[in-house]
Formats: sequence, structure tokens, C-alpha cells
Amino acid sequence: MSEVASPPSAAKRPAGERVAPYLFLSPALVLFLIFVLGPMVGTLVLSLFNWDLLGEPTFAGGDNYTKLVGDETLRKALGNTFEFTFWSIVLHVGLGLLLALGVTRKMWRVTRYFLRTAYFFPFLISWAATALIWKYAYDPAFGVFTYYGDKIGLPGGVLVDAHWAMPALILVDLWHTIGFSFVVILAGLQAIPAHLYEAALLDGASAWRRFWHVTLPMLSPTLFFVTVISFIGAFQIFEPMFLMTRGGPDGATISVVQYLYETAFRNFQVGYASAIALLVFAIVLLATLVQFRLRRRWVHE
Repeated sequence: MSEVASPPSAAKRPAGERVAPYLFLSPALVLFLIFVLGPMVGTLVLSLFNWDLLGEPTFAGGDNYTKLVGDETLRKALGNTFEFTFWSIVLHVGLGLLLALGVTRKMWRVTRYFLRTAYFFPFLISWAATALIWKYAYDPAFGVFTYYGDKIGLPGGVLVDAHWAMPALILVDLWHTIGFSFVVILAGLQAIPAHLYEAALLDGASAWRRFWHVTLPMLSPTLFFVTVISFIGAFQIFEPMFLMTRGGPDGATISVVQYLYETAFRNFQVGYASAIALLVFAIVLLATLVQFRLRRRWVHE
């Protein structure tokens, strides 16, 4: 019996074969070093200095990190951001699932395509245009929400009301970004094998039991992905707060990223802003790792 020849060791391979993998990886590695690792290291270095963008940086050591603990505005911004993130995840996963289930029901093909386009289209609009449209809709003098809100007892000018400003921005974000969650969840639904539903029907399972024991388990990896992406995106929210309320009224809608921006480019405290940026990175990283750790408890592999 002839012996199967073992592949040559790395040392015996031609130099070209040994170098080729690194050459293919080098463009991505260079981009990673320039646009990811480099800025992260630069931010870490800047956080150890006080700098106003004009003068010479002065070494501050850990003072910027100590300042984080007693910063009331930062604490308020973090609270607003966590509130926004919580409702963003709940609404994106819940409503995205309902919309995706809705378009999978039997209906005319034209209607199905129209609904898919209508749900996803707002996601293609820039945040600047979205903020402008909704700011007019919320206008206390002639906004459509003010007009109909008066008829059901809602206050006018929700963007200048400390109790209603954040819910108003959450609604804007939901309208703008629900299309992404909808498309991802719809793709997950369409990937579920049809024979699983056929087997459940043969066993006499009701529609609710098919949803609970077939759809949700098979869709759980997709829902996990949407949850993680929604958290990362929502925790770094900036545009609606900055463009529509400037963080007001009285700091009711200021997000941590908006506070970071204002600290760096309005107050010219670049070192302290860098410390805030690293705090945001640490929170997002930790929360993402926790979600991956907990995924085994509810995600069907």
C-alpha cells in the first residue's frame, strides 16, 4: 500500500508561499493600524494631557480620569444614553419582528414589495434630512404632531418639554433605523427551513406554539445580532440630539457622545474628551462581551 505524502513543513515551503499570506493580509492590517489601532493609542495618550487645540499639551496624568467620577453632566448624559439605548433595543427588536412577521403573511406580491420598500426607505435618508423633517413635524406653532396632539391632550412643542423630548427623539430614531432591523429579521425568518413548520403542523401545533417553539428558537441568532448592533449604535447616538434639541431642554436629551463632542470642540478640553471617549469604548466593549457571554442561555445554536 502506498503511503500518503504529508504536506511539507513551513520551513521547507518556497519563500513565496510563506510570504504570500502576509502580503494578502497586509492591506487590511495597514488600514487597521491607521484607522483603528492608531486613533485608539492616540486617544489614550491625549487622555493623559490637558490640551486646548491651540497651546502646548501639558501632562495631567490621571486627572482627567479622576474628573470623570465627579462630573454631574457626564452622569446625566450617561443616564440619558442608557435610557435611549434600552428603549431603542426593545423597540427595534420587538417592532422589527412584528413588521417582518407581517410581510411574511399571505398577501399580494405587489403589496409585500411595497411594504418592504416603505419600511426600509427611511434608513436610506441622511440623519440631517431626517432631523429637519421631524423638527418641522414637532414644531410648536405649525407642526403636524402639535396639531393632532392638541386634539388628544398631548402638550405642544414636545422638543422643549423635558418630559417628552426624549420619547420624541426615540420615535425619530425608530422611524429612521427600524428598516435595518426589519430587513435583518426578515432574512432570518426566510432562512428557517419550511419542513420544521410542516412537522409542527403534523403534530397539531397551534400558530402560537409554532411561533414559540419553532420561529423564536430558529430566529434567536438573528435577534441576538440585532440586539448587539442596536446596543452599539444606540449607545453612540449623536445626530438627533445634536441637530434637534442640542441636548436640551435643561440637559434632558444630551447623550454621552454629544457631551464628548462639546467637551472637545466647544470647551476645548481635548484631554478630558479623550478620557470620555475611552469610557464610552469601555462600556460598549464590556456590554457587548456580557451579551456574548449570556447568549448561550437563550440563543439556539
